[in-house]
Amino acid sequence: MRWIAVFDTNLLFSGLGWRGTPYRCLELARTGLVEGITCRELLDELAEKLQTKLRFSPTQVTDTIGDLLTFLRLVTIMNRLKVVTTDPDDDKVVECAVMAGATHIVTGDRRHLLPLGSYQGISILSAADFLALVTSSSEGSGLPADEK
Repeated sequence: MRWIAVFDTNLLFSGLGWRGTPYRCLELARTGLVEGITCRELLDELAEKLQTKLRFSPTQVTDTIGDLLTFLRLVTIMNRLKVVTTDPDDDKVVECAVMAGATHIVTGDRRHLLPLGSYQGISILSAADFLALVTSSSEGSGLPADEK
């Protein structure tokens, strides 16, 4: 199966901070096992969080976003999809996935996105569940144990 995943801003943010499960999900995209997708709106939200929460300088933000764009495909969204009535700000994540033909949305949003479960055949999973799904499907693929 070809995995095409949109990583929500919270996963991108967490994946940059330490080598936990969100980091391992991003590494699946970095190594090409998963096709990672993003959009300008998610990157703008990430940039704001990096500046306000981690006190990144403009140069650090630019470098971080530039690194992500070396392995995430950028898609354009129209900001028209209305799915998450309890938090319309999350609509951009779902629209990004729809526009990219994604198979999965990977998020830590337990209040709004994870309860949806899926949208138009796009599975919405936590980082741990996505990692388990991909690595269990990769058994026997020749990947080193720490990349499974």
